[in-house]
Amino acid sequence: MPTKHSWITRQAGILLPVSSLPSKYGMGSLGKAAKDWVDFLAAARQGFWQVLPMGPTGFGNSPYQSFSAFAGEPLYIDLDILAEDGLISEKRLKKAQWGEDPGRVDYDTVRQEREPILRKAFENFKKQKALARFRKENAAWLEDYALFMALKSAHQGRPWSQWDEGVRLREPAAMKKARKELAKEIDYYVFTQYLFFQQWGKLKKYANKKGVSIIGDMPIYVSGDSADVWANPAQFQLDENNVPVKVAGCPPDAFSADGQLWGNPIYRWDKMEEEGFSWWIACVKAKLSMFDVLRIDHFRGFESYWSIPYGDKTARGGKWVKGPGYAFISAINQAVPGAPIIAEDLGYLTPAVKTLQKRSGYPGMKVLHFAFTSWEDSSYLPHNYQNHCVVYTGTHDNDTTLGWIRHAPEGDLEMAQDYLGFTDEKQGVWCFIRAALSSVGDLAIIPMQDYLELGSEARMNTPSTVSPLNWSWRMEKGAASQELAKKIARLTEITARARTEETNDDKGSTGKKAKRKKSK
Repeated sequence: MPTKHSWITRQAGILLPVSSLPSKYGMGSLGKAAKDWVDFLAAARQGFWQVLPMGPTGFGNSPYQSFSAFAGEPLYIDLDILAEDGLISEKRLKKAQWGEDPGRVDYDTVRQEREPILRKAFENFKKQKALARFRKENAAWLEDYALFMALKSAHQGRPWSQWDEGVRLREPAAMKKARKELAKEIDYYVFTQYLFFQQWGKLKKYANKKGVSIIGDMPIYVSGDSADVWANPAQFQLDENNVPVKVAGCPPDAFSADGQLWGNPIYRWDKMEEEGFSWWIACVKAKLSMFDVLRIDHFRGFESYWSIPYGDKTARGGKWVKGPGYAFISAINQAVPGAPIIAEDLGYLTPAVKTLQKRSGYPGMKVLHFAFTSWEDSSYLPHNYQNHCVVYTGTHDNDTTLGWIRHAPEGDLEMAQDYLGFTDEKQGVWCFIRAALSSVGDLAIIPMQDYLELGSEARMNTPSTVSPLNWSWRMEKGAASQELAKKIARLTEITARARTEETNDDKGSTGKKAKRKKSK
């Protein structure tokens, strides 16, 4: 019988990507704005902060298309901290331009402005012993990542499939030559990872001491243009020239007539199983050293995955193929006993997928936006929930709740109004929030856009689209007000989800039982 994992208790949290934090430098970072956000969460009696994947973003600025499953996003490095450490001058920071719209991340501009600043910090850096220690401790992934990024830079940013044949196929002589010629560039990319993990570690420690645990997000697939695929081609379905044979996606459904063509190379699960799923175990352990809890995306792909011939223009030509199943889950649970993992079990769920999720012991997800289909008694309706789940109004792939109310089919909206009891749009947003918080689900996570009563303009991502609006929304400075924190705290308290008032140690607050506090 599966055991309920001990980390999950009746608590609440907020979903907000790091990139969406307000800051002076074009996008959110790991400095003061992040600490201010943690303070807001603590004031709002929240036990969890959920983020999106934190890797270096690639195609379409998507955090789900990262250059590495292990590395951190250098764009999140806080520049004020670098100035405080004497690595860059405040005068240099004032010269930079970060984009014209404080409500959007202009990724091209931010990258262009940050690159020379980080390189200047690299030139001024003196703590070589600390850097060498970090490099040694993370050598298993860091050396390949740093060389990958140095080679990508040397090839004008082109994907590794278009590099010179020697380094593309990792021929020993070509690799040796590249390491020698690109030594300083490799050192630079190691340095950016050092800065990221130094700053992230301090931020996480601060959050944990405030009673806030951090939920990270791990995509099930890695990007084709990544250090992971380049360095480990035998783990993926590639041909003799390292070109993908099959790629990942989702089949056609009510939301997309062509399905979703993600394009990520698919794992060779047979090969991975022979090796005891060692790559996956290493990745999960790395993520759980970064985060207190880990959400694994597209859990149903472990039971069966949609396999699409490489080169197809849509996902229509794919087919279901059996995944690694419980052998994979068992390997993870043995390597990380009691792993604090959330299974993103959304989408088309067969009885076999439901059985696998139940056997795993991981809580699944319930999304209220999916509940109000007027023709059925949906499993996403709160009266159908079991305790062992994580409840959301919506996720990063959904419209905001206000956007949903404005654009939902008439029958679905009517059912939501009758079920939740609202007529006014913004009243409806709070009815969705209350339904999630008052449900029996152990954990309730609300996107910050919903607490801010924002419409579709604040949507984080629209699946199956490539748009500059995707992944770019930012919260306005001052939006996370003390008045709002008090309102959220009151709702959290009366639904018995308020975090404990105790100070937590460096391991985070996931094992602590929330206490209900009476408002004065």
